Amino acid sequence: MRALRLGLVSAFAAGLVALPLPLVAATQGEAAAKQVPAKAAQDDALTLLPAGTAGAYLAARQASHDSDYAAAARYTGQLLALDNTQPAIMETAIQSDVLLGNFGAAVPIARDMQKRHIRSQVALLVLLGDQLDKGQYDAVLAELDKGSGVGSLVDGLVSAWSDLGAGKMSEATAAFDKVIKAPAMQGFGLYHKALALASVGDFEGAEKILGGKGPEGMQLTRRGLIAEAQILSQLERGKQALQLLDANFPQGSDPGIDAMREKLKAGETLPFTVVRNARDGLAEVFFTVATALQGQASDSYTLMFSRIALHLRPHLTGAALLTAQLLNKEGQYDLALDVYGSVPKDDPSYFVAEMGRADTLYDQGRAAEATDILGRLSKVYPQVLEVQAGYADMLRQQERWGEAVKAYDKAVDLIGVKREAGDWVVFYMRGMSEERAGDWSRAEPDLREALKLNPDQPEVLNYLGYALVDRGEKLDEALDLIKKAVSERPNDGFIRDSLAWAYYRMGDVQKALPVMEKASEMEPVDPVVTDHLGDVYWAVGRKLEAQFQWRRALSYGPDDQLAARLREKLSKGLDAVLKEEGKMPEEPAKASNPVTTNGG
Repeated sequence: MRALRLGLVSAFAAGLVALPLPLVAATQGEAAAKQVPAKAAQDDALTLLPAGTAGAYLAARQASHDSDYAAAARYTGQLLALDNTQPAIMETAIQSDVLLGNFGAAVPIARDMQKRHIRSQVALLVLLGDQLDKGQYDAVLAELDKGSGVGSLVDGLVSAWSDLGAGKMSEATAAFDKVIKAPAMQGFGLYHKALALASVGDFEGAEKILGGKGPEGMQLTRRGLIAEAQILSQLERGKQALQLLDANFPQGSDPGIDAMREKLKAGETLPFTVVRNARDGLAEVFFTVATALQGQASDSYTLMFSRIALHLRPHLTGAALLTAQLLNKEGQYDLALDVYGSVPKDDPSYFVAEMGRADTLYDQGRAAEATDILGRLSKVYPQVLEVQAGYADMLRQQERWGEAVKAYDKAVDLIGVKREAGDWVVFYMRGMSEERAGDWSRAEPDLREALKLNPDQPEVLNYLGYALVDRGEKLDEALDLIKKAVSERPNDGFIRDSLAWAYYRMGDVQKALPVMEKASEMEPVDPVVTDHLGDVYWAVGRKLEAQFQWRRALSYGPDDQLAARLREKLSKGLDAVLKEEGKMPEEPAKASNPVTTNGG
């Protein structure tokens, strides 16, 4: 469910579908051609450093490598203060300041690099952002004409919006059309052209673009759909706008969309707010690229674009959510919390920011605060499925099984009887929590419902199959479920462990052995898999090897219950432990013959 919450943040941040891979490669290729070779620049810098400054340089490099932008900015600042102007130092300083959100500190360094004729895409991005921030559109166009750009997509869209900002609509239209003619950039050009037309009041022209079938890859997400709904409303086609929202957003799933619905039902006209002017459009360019690069380029590179978007439009919530998500991913928790906290309470996406803030606090080790946030949200947003499921997941992560089940109950009630494939995760998580809470009578139906909604989902196949094996029930079916999970995810050591355990529980230890050894190779430091390998070795008579594996399992940080059982097995042997537990190791579970023994 954590993945679901992160997906929710991404959905609220996104404006378009992912950037096509060839375009990402082309963009990065252009950028790389304009940058100083990183390793060579760093080695040259280290050689040329004045005496006594090598420590600060190495500390800055390490801080940058660790994504500790505050430390990197501090150390590079010390070096620059001593007139150390090597390209690697200057570029690290610029990037660190931008990623901290301190754009003003980066600009003078970027200008200095420009004066020294040092080519750097990072510096070019900052200088471009500074000119756009000041509304110097003619200067931007002049620089782009000279070839001082950062990549074909950014250059093309920035040129078009700058023309619009300079009052040259005809030139802007031609510039957008030039982007559209490039196949890999067509969808982006059309989207931005539609926003530009709407920003100057040509809603009919904008709707012709957004309302048409469009090229492949033009699929709009939340932000694009909001833009189209606002455009339809401006054209006095409120019913169509309402139909568009109803077709794409379930009632109660999104407070911002629900507020738009209510206004449309009341006969109100929605203002066009997605992009109000050229400055907003330029912020949208950097946000679009950041969204597209996510997962395709490094997080720090992506963050450069999302930070510039926020610099140009500080209340662009989608860019804030994306920035915070990336910072959290890089372990910069305090920075992420600051950005999440910048989303005001009256923003329709406030609850998404709060969910992201809770995730960040949890990752920071502040589980109680994170749980309190989600608990409060669950009361304030009782009809939002993601909030209820997110709160339940937070409880589940802390092994508060009973509380988690009750929270998942609310999420399932919101799903109702009209279930979709994507709802499998809620039933899976509730079933898992019920099984851990000892309520198999509720857990099995939920796991089967999850499998019904998503029949090929390997996690559900594995969990249900493993649970049945562990209970000694329906072993023929359990084995088939786990085999299917292996076929769906062959490189997953935990699923192979389940398959080996199924063979072991059914008494076929010779078949279990190679599968279990393979699982251990794939998950070499997992205490449960290692414990299972020890049990299988014991069963085939390799008792010294079994004891060795149990000792290894103890060293891998098992939970208290497993640790105690491992010590018992090391002290008495597996047979004695099973007999004390009332289990009979000499009577394995039989297919189609449920028993209550447990081999591990």
